[in-house]
Amino acid sequence: MGLVGKQLDHPVHLATLLDAGLRLNGSGTALASLDRTWTWIELDDASTNLARQYLNMGLATGDRIASLLPNDGLLLIHYLACFKAGLTATPLNYRYQAAEVDHALKVSEASLLIAHAERDTVISESQLASRLTHGTLRYQGVDKHGCEFNNLLAQESPPIDLPTPSPETAAFIFFTSGSTGKPKGVTHTHETFGWIIASTIAGLSLSAKDTFVPATSASHIAASSFSFAGLAAGAQVAIARSFGGDEILPLLRRVRPTLLCMLPAPLFGLVRDHNAARDDFHSIRRCISGGDKICLELEREFSELTGLEIEEVYGMTETGLSTISPTTRNRIGSIGKLAPGYKASIRSEAGNEVPTGDEGRLWIRFRGNTVGYWNLAEATAETIVDGWLDTGDLVSADEEDYLWFRGRKKQIIVHDGSNICPQEVEESLLEHHAVAFAGVVGIHDLIHGEIVRAYVTFQSDVPRPTISELIAFSQARVGYKAPEEVVVLPVMPINVTGKVDRAALQALAHGTVNRHIEPPTSRPPT
Repeated sequence: MGLVGKQLDHPVHLATLLDAGLRLNGSGTALASLDRTWTWIELDDASTNLARQYLNMGLATGDRIASLLPNDGLLLIHYLACFKAGLTATPLNYRYQAAEVDHALKVSEASLLIAHAERDTVISESQLASRLTHGTLRYQGVDKHGCEFNNLLAQESPPIDLPTPSPETAAFIFFTSGSTGKPKGVTHTHETFGWIIASTIAGLSLSAKDTFVPATSASHIAASSFSFAGLAAGAQVAIARSFGGDEILPLLRRVRPTLLCMLPAPLFGLVRDHNAARDDFHSIRRCISGGDKICLELEREFSELTGLEIEEVYGMTETGLSTISPTTRNRIGSIGKLAPGYKASIRSEAGNEVPTGDEGRLWIRFRGNTVGYWNLAEATAETIVDGWLDTGDLVSADEEDYLWFRGRKKQIIVHDGSNICPQEVEESLLEHHAVAFAGVVGIHDLIHGEIVRAYVTFQSDVPRPTISELIAFSQARVGYKAPEEVVVLPVMPINVTGKVDRAALQALAHGTVNRHIEPPTSRPPT
C-alpha cells in the first residue's frame, strides 16, 4: 500500500537558518546548557568567525572536517560554521576507538579532525589522525586556552567573504552501521538536510514559543536535525552533555522545555530516578522517543510520573524523522503517521504493495533522503532504487494510515538507540588467536532494547582466554559495541553457504544449550 504525508513547500536554507531567531529576538537566548547560554547574535557571530577561520586555514568548499567531540554547544557552532563555509561536517561517535576513527577518516577522506582532549589516547593510537592534510586540532572546554582549537575560537577571524554553498554541496557525512560490514558514510547535502529540518518543524509544529531539549547525541542525525529545526523555527534549544537524571533533571528545571526527545533507555532511567517529580515535566507539551521499540512498561511508568504520553517515532540516518503522530492523536504502540513531505510504500518480498493491515517492507521516497553512501556507489544502488529507499524494516499500516513497527529485516542490533553491526563485532572477536568461529546476535532487554551476545568456539590447540578477557579484547577494538555476554559452544551452527547461521543462534538464545556464560559486563561510558 502507498502512503503520503502532508505537502512541504521548500527546504530550510542551512547557511541562514538562524535568520528567524535573529530577526525576532537577537539578544534573547538561542542555545543553552547547564554551563552557559548563547544569544542569537552570539551564536551567529561565533559560527561566522569559525567559518572564516576554517577558510583561512586553507580549507575549501566540499572539504570534510571530522569531529570527535562531546555533546556541547560548540558542536552545534561547529556545524553552523561548516554550513556557512560550505564544508562537510563529519561527526564521529564520541565512543569510537582508534580503529573506528581511522575507518571514518579513511572513508570520508577528511582534511581535518577536531578532537577533545578526553580522547587523547584514542587519537595517539590512530594511524591517520596525524597524517591529515590539516592535521588534528585539540580542544579542551570553552574556557581553556593552549589547545589549538581553543586558540582558533578565541582569535578574531580575517574579513573573508563566505561562499554560497550550492544545494548539492555535502553538508554532513554521518557514519552508521549497515546490515553487514563496517559503518558507511551516509551523505546529506544542503538540500536534503534542509528538507529534513523543514519536515521536522512542520511535524512537531515548532515555533519561536518553544524550548526544545533533544537529549540525544548531536553526533547523530536525530539530535542534530532536531536542534537545527528548533533554531530554524526561532525556538530556544537546550543541549545536554549527558543523558542521566543528574544532567537532564536540572536542565528541565532551568529551561522549562515544551518539547523533550530521549532514547528509550535513558528515558527509562529518568523516569526511575528517585529525584524525578511530576513538576519537572509540567511545561512539556510533547515527549518523543525512537531508535528502538517503546515497551509498555516504559509507557506506563512515564504516564504515571508525568501525566503525559510518549510519542513513538521512526527515522533513519538515511531519511531523517520519517513518522510522527498528529499533535492531538497519539496511539500507544504506533510509530505515528508519515511526516510531512514523505511518501511510503509497504511491499512484499516480491516487490508488490501489500493490502492495509498486512506486514511488509518499508520503502521511503522523500526529497530529504540521503544522496547515497560516501564513495560506495554499489551499496547506494542496493539501497536506493528508482528514487525509493529500502529501509529494510517491516511495518504495517492500519485503515487510518497509522504505521506499526513489526521488526527488522536487517540483522542490526539496537542497544540504547545505537546501531551495532553483528559482523563488525564478530570480526573483532576473530582477531583473537584462540577464537575459531564467532556469531553475534541481539537479545531483547527491557531497558536497553537489545544487548549484544556473542557465541564462540575456540581453537583446540591453543590456550583459551577467560570470557572477561575476550570481552576486553573486543572492547579494545570496537568499544561500546563489544559483547556483554559470551557463550562458548562446542560446535558453531553453519548455514548452507558456509557462514555462521545467526538465525540458528537466535533460536538457540530462546532455548537451552550446554554452554559457559558469564553475566554482562559494564560498557564503556557514553
